[in-house]
Amino acid sequence: MGARQLDTGADGLVATVEDGIATLRIDRPQAKGALTAAMWSAIPGLLDVLAQDAEVRVLVLRGTGGVFSAGADIRELRGHYATAESADAYHALNATAEQALAAFPKPTIALVQGPCVGGGCQLAVACDLRFADSTARFGVTPAKLGIVYDATSTHRLARLVGVSTAKYLLFTADLIDSRQAHEAGLVEAVHSPEDAEERVYAVAATIASRSQLTVRAAKDLLGSETIDPDRVHAWEQASRASTDVQEGLAAFTERRAPEFTWGG
Repeated sequence: MGARQLDTGADGLVATVEDGIATLRIDRPQAKGALTAAMWSAIPGLLDVLAQDAEVRVLVLRGTGGVFSAGADIRELRGHYATAESADAYHALNATAEQALAAFPKPTIALVQGPCVGGGCQLAVACDLRFADSTARFGVTPAKLGIVYDATSTHRLARLVGVSTAKYLLFTADLIDSRQAHEAGLVEAVHSPEDAEERVYAVAATIASRSQLTVRAAKDLLGSETIDPDRVHAWEQASRASTDVQEGLAAFTERRAPEFTWGG
């Protein structure tokens, strides 16, 4: 069975589901993956659909044609920042889309090729994991535009790369290459342009094959800055009620691949 395509509700976004892996593609290579207001607006609803799709176990966010995203569409941005009210409304679109991605209950992976700048980097940082190829360039560039970066985005970046590196990226608005991004902890690994897609989808397939009870619990618990005993207890009870543990133990003993059934 081939990939199943979903209606994204916006030009420039393409979504497919195949073998438990959803792919959300930023599809504006002619505009360097620039994100329009319509695209920002469509992302939360689309993610909600994917979150409720029982087939989806992992989400891969990527660009098209060797380009991830150069950020917000600047031609549109000038109009949105013409008044304080329209700037606030546009900012709300960005923040809501980013938060929807960060709160997506299933694992998310950014496959970064080419420019990953501004709003594009904002979305990549909101993913659980990021992998790059050697052409990737990263930048957090509001200082080039006089825009105050969203506080949630700022702290999410700092938690990922550390306060000092976050300050460097925000103060200078300079781009860093994939090697520097890896050294900073911004990406998990850097692959060659020829191998990146295969390697990233192999990671996604591995995650999709694991117990989704374990995976979802890990994501939920790691998403909290404090240990919530009630949440821990809820996941422990879900584990006791699930057949995944017995299946995992049996498969290990019988030297076969487990067939986990927990659906969440």
